[in-house]
Amino acid sequence: MKLLLTKINITMKQFLRFSILLLMIPAFVLTSCKDDTDDLIPERETDVEFQTLITYLQNNDLDLNNILDGWITTAATVNADLVNYYIIDIRKADAYATSHIPGAVNCSYGNVVTQAANAAGKTIIVVCYTGQTAGHAVCALRLSGFTTAKVLKWGMSGWHTSTDSWSPNTNTISSPNWIASPGSIIEHTSEYKDPDITETGDGAAILEARVTSLLSGSLRGVTSATVLDAPGSYFINNYWAATDVTTYGNISGAHRINPLTLAGEEYIYLDPSKDVVTYCWTGQTSSVITAYLYVLGYNSHSLKFGANGMIYSDLASHKWDATAITDLPTE
Repeated sequence: MKLLLTKINITMKQFLRFSILLLMIPAFVLTSCKDDTDDLIPERETDVEFQTLITYLQNNDLDLNNILDGWITTAATVNADLVNYYIIDIRKADAYATSHIPGAVNCSYGNVVTQAANAAGKTIIVVCYTGQTAGHAVCALRLSGFTTAKVLKWGMSGWHTSTDSWSPNTNTISSPNWIASPGSIIEHTSEYKDPDITETGDGAAILEARVTSLLSGSLRGVTSATVLDAPGSYFINNYWAATDVTTYGNISGAHRINPLTLAGEEYIYLDPSKDVVTYCWTGQTSSVITAYLYVLGYNSHSLKFGANGMIYSDLASHKWDATAITDLPTE
């Protein structure tokens, strides 16, 4: 009897050891699989100069949300306090000579940062034909230390009917590549590598070089007809609120990355291997964003005239209205 109990006791111990071993196997397998899976996930490819630049921008309060803080003002506001603004008109010399805002100085887009040094502490207002090229200029100014510079909304088109460049450019385009309400935005789940920045040095040096490169060109714009013809050729970002997409729809294949900041790292969802096209309501906000993205190393473009150049007749707000222009003094 004693021998029998001893055998049973040994058998029970063996059973318990075997049971514990069985319980440990799934945990071991799952842990091993998890580690193996993690090893198979490639690390996102980064660029040293890009990381140096964005670290500098964040440390100096030059993230995109800072650049877009109070970046635009109206003709009525400027006219009410002309003496306290330094107005830089970046239109061609003949357009400036024909008609300009009293006290405005004329300079080329490429020389806007140099000209801004004469502002003597006044708030800088940049004026162009429609408010779009001025968006590039103001982005360059804000990144260069002139952090209160502003765009004149609608450009000279909003100042006087004789200088209206907006009305001929509003449009409603019928295209199979416009997805009607409620739209069909692509979720931005893919993460892309950093843009390749070739400029070297510390963050300040890289920023200065990138701003200089921006100002050496012209408006980085593309027409809505071009994009609607072949939306798959671009990485398109609809810079609207989600409710606006539901109301109006979107370009086929467009993403909606908004907010778009360095701090939030939303930039990782932009594909640097493609032309990045940003669109908004009027092409003015997207112009600032496009300039900023160019400085970051993206091959960026702004959709000219925004939704006003694409679905103008459908818009209930954010809409160009020539009849609302109150003609203001010119020289």
